[in-house]
Amino acid sequence: MRLRVVRRDLAAGGEFLGAGLHPVLSRVYRARGVRSAQELDTALEHLWPVSTLESVDAAAELLLAERAAGRILVVGDFDADGATSSALMLRALRAWGFEVDFLVPNRFTFGYGLTPQIVRVAAERSPSLIVTVDNGIASLAGVEAARALGIGVLITDHHLPGRELPAARVIVNPNLPGSRFASRALAGVGVAFYVLAALRRRLEAAGLIGAEAPSPAQWLDLVALGTVADLVPLDRNNRVLVEQGLRRIRAGRCVPGIRALLEAAGRPLERLTATDLAFAVAPRLNAAGRLDDMSIGIQCLLEEPEQAAALAQRLDALNRERREIEARMQAEALAAVRVLDEPRGAPVQRSAVCLFDASWHQGVVGLVASRVKERVRRPVIAFALGGDGELRGSARSVSGVHIRDVLAQLDARHPGLIVRFGGHAMAAGLTLPYARLDEFAALLDAEVAAWPQGGSPADAIETDGELAVEEIALETAEALRAGGPWGQAFPEPSFDGVFTVRKARVVGERHVKLWVQGARNRTFDAIAFNLLDPHSRTELPQGELRLVYRLDVNEYQGERRLQLLVDHLLPA
Repeated sequence: MRLRVVRRDLAAGGEFLGAGLHPVLSRVYRARGVRSAQELDTALEHLWPVSTLESVDAAAELLLAERAAGRILVVGDFDADGATSSALMLRALRAWGFEVDFLVPNRFTFGYGLTPQIVRVAAERSPSLIVTVDNGIASLAGVEAARALGIGVLITDHHLPGRELPAARVIVNPNLPGSRFASRALAGVGVAFYVLAALRRRLEAAGLIGAEAPSPAQWLDLVALGTVADLVPLDRNNRVLVEQGLRRIRAGRCVPGIRALLEAAGRPLERLTATDLAFAVAPRLNAAGRLDDMSIGIQCLLEEPEQAAALAQRLDALNRERREIEARMQAEALAAVRVLDEPRGAPVQRSAVCLFDASWHQGVVGLVASRVKERVRRPVIAFALGGDGELRGSARSVSGVHIRDVLAQLDARHPGLIVRFGGHAMAAGLTLPYARLDEFAALLDAEVAAWPQGGSPADAIETDGELAVEEIALETAEALRAGGPWGQAFPEPSFDGVFTVRKARVVGERHVKLWVQGARNRTFDAIAFNLLDPHSRTELPQGELRLVYRLDVNEYQGERRLQLLVDHLLPA
């Protein structure tokens, strides 16, 4: 597939976004639909009011009733959103006098969510109330199992609901049908934050805690990490949550576990960005759920400095192991894609790609799907063996193809084909009978082919246009870094332009260091990460090329220099 550059439309935003704003940053904001300077204000008071999220007050009352004699068990998910949601809930409830513990399902033993099997394990701890975080909206059987045992359930979740809701005592989810809450993009940790904010208000009104008791805002570092890690859209509400959390971390007011994970990654607190959370902290936290047990990650976020540091080192080691497994699986997946797409030199048009290998690790297939999706620029589902004649798959999609809704359509048209599924627009998980993989792959391809596209075409790379040579500067890079947080649906600024490669060399096995020349013979340092495939011969770039790149500040031995981060090299 030959890629082409499509430049974002500046007309989507306002004309004037405030005096003193760097002109490049102003253009970038306008291209993201920002219409006024007020929309850029990330002060905490600009959060959508707590009371506007349906059922938060009912959730607060339910929790309040458990404070005196109840025992709460938090059941989380095994990813970074679930881990931060669990840690947030435990830190706050313990600080406010609740008896509370946590349980997170091992993905390899129990699978996802509040299953009847995990309810039986939970019942051994004699809870009076189970509180789900980042899961539960699809747990009909699990909630029924809890009710049969006399255990109440409070569901806090953000995943899209199915046709039927579980019979929990209270459900808090901004994506419930008919919800009027203005930000449906909340991550699981964001929903937990709103519930705790309502509870904190109710506890103080009842005279059970004083004004000096900690506010949920004290743990916005956890909210920021979970929100960025889960790749939910950074609408204005989420940008407030993330920016406020980043400020706490930069000031050193974060939980010891986040500090320890940043130290393990070699990222300084004082210049932290959302990108650091996404690519340095979240993978280390997620490694526990992918390869071992997310209880390690949750415990890291709950412990004091010495224990948190030891757990962060364990997570760092798991992440290195995860990278090795992922590299092997990714090479196998890309080799399979090349075989599929290039029989006898004639490309096969596929709207969606399904991949499976019996040796693949169940905890890493999501990362493989994401990497392959970036290469083929169409929805990808990677499957691993799940036991009992089933496959467990992880889907990653592209703009315009709502993958969870695609699966819902397939499930409605072909009952029994999919055992279970759930997720978001861009990512989903599913379980499938092994014997029906080929059938599913064909039906998925047809469903996606017929899907009403609402985003960029598969061959399009969106950029913020071309920079004048004087704008390619350290000052611009600093302004863009400070202009975030950037993330899903509010993408980090990228630009395109024609440069001449003057020199290139390999760094490590996969990366290429470049020296490129632009207008007026100005030369810039650049680097292209993961450009080379170590399993095949790839020529180093040379000559005149169109680069799609981002501006970065490279810090080394106290010196700060401009560097271009090259995402794509295209024919000029």
